[in-house]
Amino acid sequence: MSESNALTSRLTPFLRPLLLGAAAIALLLAVVLAYQGWHDSQGAADSAQVGATRDRVQSELTTRLADIRSRFGSLVEDRYLHADLAAGAYAEAALRLREAWPTLVDSGAYAGSLDDLFATDLAQVGYGRAALIAAAVNEPQPVLGVVGRGEQARLGVAAAVRDGDQVVAVAYGELPRDTLTAPLADAPVGAGYIELRVGQLVLARHGNEALRPLAIAQPLADAKLVLATATPAAQAGDSLPPLAFYIGAGVLLLAAAGLVVASRRIGGQAVDEEGEVTLAQAVALQPAAAPAPAAVARPDAPAPAAAAEKRGGVPVDRSIFRAYDIRGVLGKTLDEGVARLIGQAVGSLMRERGLREIVVGRDGRLSGPALSAALIDGLRKAGCDVIDIGLAPTPLVYFATHHLNTGSGIAVTGSHNPPDYNGFKIMVGGDTLSGDAITDLYGRIAENRLVADGKGGLQQMNLAGDYISRVASDIQLERRMRVVIDCGNGVAGALAPDLLDAIGCEAEALYCDVDGNFPNHHPDPSEPHNLQDLITAVQRTNAELGLAFDGDGDRLGVVTRSGEIIYPDRLLMLFAQDVLSRNPGATVIYDVKCTGHLAGQILRHGGSPIMWKTGHSLIKAKMKETDAELAGEMSGHFFFKERWYGFDDGLYSAARLLEILAADEREPEEILAELPKGVSTPELKVQMQEGEHYAFIERFRAQARFDGAKIATIDGVRADWPDGWGLVRCSNTTPVLVLRFDADSQQVLERIQQAFREQLLAVDPALKLPF
Repeated sequence: MSESNALTSRLTPFLRPLLLGAAAIALLLAVVLAYQGWHDSQGAADSAQVGATRDRVQSELTTRLADIRSRFGSLVEDRYLHADLAAGAYAEAALRLREAWPTLVDSGAYAGSLDDLFATDLAQVGYGRAALIAAAVNEPQPVLGVVGRGEQARLGVAAAVRDGDQVVAVAYGELPRDTLTAPLADAPVGAGYIELRVGQLVLARHGNEALRPLAIAQPLADAKLVLATATPAAQAGDSLPPLAFYIGAGVLLLAAAGLVVASRRIGGQAVDEEGEVTLAQAVALQPAAAPAPAAVARPDAPAPAAAAEKRGGVPVDRSIFRAYDIRGVLGKTLDEGVARLIGQAVGSLMRERGLREIVVGRDGRLSGPALSAALIDGLRKAGCDVIDIGLAPTPLVYFATHHLNTGSGIAVTGSHNPPDYNGFKIMVGGDTLSGDAITDLYGRIAENRLVADGKGGLQQMNLAGDYISRVASDIQLERRMRVVIDCGNGVAGALAPDLLDAIGCEAEALYCDVDGNFPNHHPDPSEPHNLQDLITAVQRTNAELGLAFDGDGDRLGVVTRSGEIIYPDRLLMLFAQDVLSRNPGATVIYDVKCTGHLAGQILRHGGSPIMWKTGHSLIKAKMKETDAELAGEMSGHFFFKERWYGFDDGLYSAARLLEILAADEREPEEILAELPKGVSTPELKVQMQEGEHYAFIERFRAQARFDGAKIATIDGVRADWPDGWGLVRCSNTTPVLVLRFDADSQQVLERIQQAFREQLLAVDPALKLPF
């Protein structure tokens, strides 16, 4: 026997078990693939069943609601009912409604002015019922809505009773809960899931509740109802068709059979030299490195070495004209002389556009009255008529531009910055100034392109009551909630307690006295340490929620009873779900600092997500461009166009949040816990000299490399991996780099932070990183 054959004979006892083991593995994989194919076939069947059930329920509910509207509309045309109402016999009219429609479990009638309704205790009437009755006054057809909460929820219907064009009364009725839920009573969904809800209140549900977070919402036409469904296929994500798994199983079965035959041959006879078997060596291929993102010029960034024009006191420093507002330090880059010139520059721009009226308000900073007075002088010198609304949150200034139909306004505010900062947020002709429009104001001053041909008028107005009335007419809570509000001694404290009381909320005030020294903590809810007093107060009082506002009231922070901070990108998920339930397909905008989970949540609920640059004026411009219904930033700015005006408003956002939570029978913490979250950091900041951060980010864009990541450079550099992301960008309000990280696990978060650490230090080894 040759040495080769002898070697083969010695190896035979080892080769045969290896081949049989490989055959067993192939057989096992074949079984797994066959099962997967069968499982996916069942999933396809479940998907078809859920889809058919959804279509049937939707059709039946739509028909049922249309019938209810039609029948109630006919009832209010009854001449005997009109006679009762004309005589003021509202109790008799309510009884007549129940006699005509015995299924009604409650009914009522109210004078067309609604004075009798609002003179009573609305908590006893029910805020949802009162809101539905009030809405009917302005609608030509009966309106429908779910009233009550939990098991007490019912379908309300209200209709205006008219004599010509005049509303003489409003008729109201309630139908039992099963009017809505009956179509779902026998809803076959297999292994899928279906639910009917209004807002966050689930009226009926069937199927596998583990699929609920994956349910895709489909709004119905009436009563703000949403029908949501999910199938096991949604949980599994994209998969191959079942046939592919069956083919794979067949191939593996043939391979197992071949391996068994080979093992028998090896066991039954020797292998000669010509039959010798060789194994090919595998060659590992390294993927090509991802191309480096191209450096992107930043047109809205001020030059690192800012120019200055001398005008009396401190120079007019170009660096205070930032990407989306004007912001400076008292006595260094900002004083009354600078404010007067800024007012004259804004007034000159307005005159060029044929505009004259402008609203001015100020936050609670100690420098506010003097800067506001100087700004008003400059505006009047340019020939503009000024409406001074005095001490006011920034959202109230924005509201005034709509309420008074001026379209132009300036909020004198330092927002969340230290007490020695102040600045200006500017609207002209309905647009919030940003980018080139801001730097053009500096150009006007530097080149003396200023109008000074007249003395504009001045009047004072207090619009706090108008603002509260407008919000309360849009929002009334379904139940009375207990919350703590922390205004950080900012200007929101002058308005927030009265506003929350007006919408039916019991609020305990914390640091709501306006004090420009900010003696308790800095009014910036994006910093976790500023929320510790609020968390303590919520736990001490056993309140349901804590709400925090920044220095000028346009940003919102939220904490729960357990002490968890609900970051704004997660709140935006909840707001998007609510808005999309009534506006399917609507655009929702979020800034580059928001979680990677947000886009998926918006898509799942039928919306169109857009990631955009950070900055309140930049977001508002993008909303106009895309006709978005909602937007939000990680800093806590929320912009509602649906039912509101599209500007950032922390107070109104708080009211919308409470509306959603009060309509759900569950505790707020349970509702908020459903919002997807990973492991994330708050905003991390690296201090730099003025202008230095812009130069750094340009070098970073050009040099940084993140293998395997999708790079976005619309605002700084954001690197997205499948399991997390990181961001570094320039703040446009203070000279700092802002970083944020978010990942599926702590281990992944540390990996992403390490990748950024290496790239940041490669650009500047002297950086002191906060992570």
